[in-house]
Amino acid sequence: MRYQSTRGNSPEQSFLEILLGGLAPDGGLYLPMEYPKVAPAQLDSWRGLSYADLAFEVLSLYCPDIPESDLRALLRKTYTAAVYSNGRPEDKASDITPLHWLGEEGGTRIGLLSLSNGPTLAFKDMAMQLLGNLFEYALQRAGQHLNILGATSGDTGSAAEYAMRGKAGVRVFMLSPKGKMSAFQSAQMYSLQDPNIFNLAIDGVFDDCQDIVKAVSNDLEYKAKYQIGTVNSINWGRVLAQVVYYFQGYLLATQSSAEKVSFTVPSGNFGNVCAGHIARMMGLPIERLVVATNENDVLDEFFRTGVYRARKSAETLHTSSPSMDISKASNFERFVFDLLSQDGKRTAALFKQVEDTGGFDLSSDPAYATMQQFGFASGRSTHSDRLKTIRDVDGKYGVMIDTHTADGVKVAREYLQKNIPMLVLETALPIKFEETIEEALGRPAECPPAFKDIKSLPQRVEYIPADVTVVKQFIVRHVS
Repeated sequence: MRYQSTRGNSPEQSFLEILLGGLAPDGGLYLPMEYPKVAPAQLDSWRGLSYADLAFEVLSLYCPDIPESDLRALLRKTYTAAVYSNGRPEDKASDITPLHWLGEEGGTRIGLLSLSNGPTLAFKDMAMQLLGNLFEYALQRAGQHLNILGATSGDTGSAAEYAMRGKAGVRVFMLSPKGKMSAFQSAQMYSLQDPNIFNLAIDGVFDDCQDIVKAVSNDLEYKAKYQIGTVNSINWGRVLAQVVYYFQGYLLATQSSAEKVSFTVPSGNFGNVCAGHIARMMGLPIERLVVATNENDVLDEFFRTGVYRARKSAETLHTSSPSMDISKASNFERFVFDLLSQDGKRTAALFKQVEDTGGFDLSSDPAYATMQQFGFASGRSTHSDRLKTIRDVDGKYGVMIDTHTADGVKVAREYLQKNIPMLVLETALPIKFEETIEEALGRPAECPPAFKDIKSLPQRVEYIPADVTVVKQFIVRHVS
């Protein structure tokens, strides 16, 4: 298995060669030269496997440079009931990602795939806990150190920091938009006192943070000198780890591989739903992949019209589903590469156009006419939709959902098909967005005991301008 850049101008690499780096040298994102195919009989043979062993079956197709015994041990170390218990008894946590059926609507079942049972109460833990163990493994094998530079709109930051705290040879520098996360999200990150964790609150929005990460990654000399890596979803390891739970959700929802399932995915940076796209390309019988956005609807606009129009920082709205307050969807480039039949030159030209003019228009391009083969659909949700959906799901099913999952349920209901189950990917526990839960339901969200006092803990954070030079200098001071 070899990997190529979406921009077609970087040498092919192995899994371990791309694991620590993030962007390719030409500024593109890595994808496999071809997607391995999973036959129906092979898929059915995976029924009943533990989550860790299912992850082994999927990941072993992509990383042959990790000995099978090592990979299996890493996965069994990562996906345990103890890590994903989320305050539940461990005998109730063995599924890792249990499927919770809400009920029947529109002639089909609709359910939540529970992905928020990890240590930071968000789906990002599903990949980040594995990435932490993979990084430590790769660094020890190579005798190296790594300085991770990341950007977060809320949940990536805490998931990365909780996964990397105390890891040998790893420092984390996490950029977050000042004042744009929920109080719980901020406290989760800023209360960490581990000496290898550095929180930098940027005067701007998430896209400013993401732009800085990309700028540093594109400075190849600086990146090499200071051993810069990334944990954002531009990192292939993150996306690959997320592919597993699509297989798990499908297997939990069906009896045989002759059945189809649809997924609705709340998404801002396109990483979560990109993993679903990859699962579908591997042969997982997915009927529809529904992208649910909030008011920052750049992805919904593209799938409806063929126009990709990245918003400027001033146009990015601060919403009650803040983890999706993103207007430049980094992982979207991976899908565009596939849409363009893996034409690296065309992909590079389009994303150069994004940098120069803010977007591109494929509405009249023959490639856009082939969109149907990829199964995508989309929709958007607003604050009032969010409140209404939270109230409705609570009242009808007795289930409290967070604001992002509410965006997903709202949009999922627009695409229900008779006899094809619809799974909404749950993104976080409601406590992470308690202000909006109170507004919707008039009562507080339940808080796991481990986080009862999190907002009262001392916080350690540096406030800096949205300036790549300032960030570079900060890193130099703390690694020298």
